[in-house]
Amino acid sequence: MTYLPSLPEGATLLDVFRSYPQTSAPLVDYHQVLLRGPSPLSVAERELIAAYVSGLNACHYCHGVHTATAEAFGIAEGTLTALLSDVDTAPVEDWMKPLLRYVGKLTLTPSRMTDADVDAVRAAGWDERALHDAVSVCALFNFMNRLVEGLGITATGDYFATSAQRLTEGGYAGLKKLFDQEP
Repeated sequence: MTYLPSLPEGATLLDVFRSYPQTSAPLVDYHQVLLRGPSPLSVAERELIAAYVSGLNACHYCHGVHTATAEAFGIAEGTLTALLSDVDTAPVEDWMKPLLRYVGKLTLTPSRMTDADVDAVRAAGWDERALHDAVSVCALFNFMNRLVEGLGITATGDYFATSAQRLTEGGYAGLKKLFDQEP
């Protein structure tokens, strides 16, 4: 149940976007550039980070949508569950683990970031742009998790699959086309 009485029962984030296009349109544009634009991180890796951060924040909605989307882009099923349990033993490439540890620490204890955290990311072969993009995805999804949780937006597995299909086929830019359509 959403905390916005003007929205329909079972409202999703898309309903929020439709109701508040003046703030949502630039936000969706930013998602498109950050998550689908050029980056040293693949689309799958950026969606993995979005799902991981959302899982750390216990945001069921964003974690579900972005886990399904990451899997649609090739991340193996069960990877997110394993990451949330233990990054060190999760089935991800070794060079990805320092980046995931970095965004995990940034999410849970941001004031404790150190040069050693950055050094570990660099030692894994990531450049400045990769660090920027990973931090930006982390920051965006900490924001989105709070928006979703603060507005009381929820969804089920069926919705996660539908959202993943939308995001896989049309990217985030495709969401703006849905702003003017009825749910």
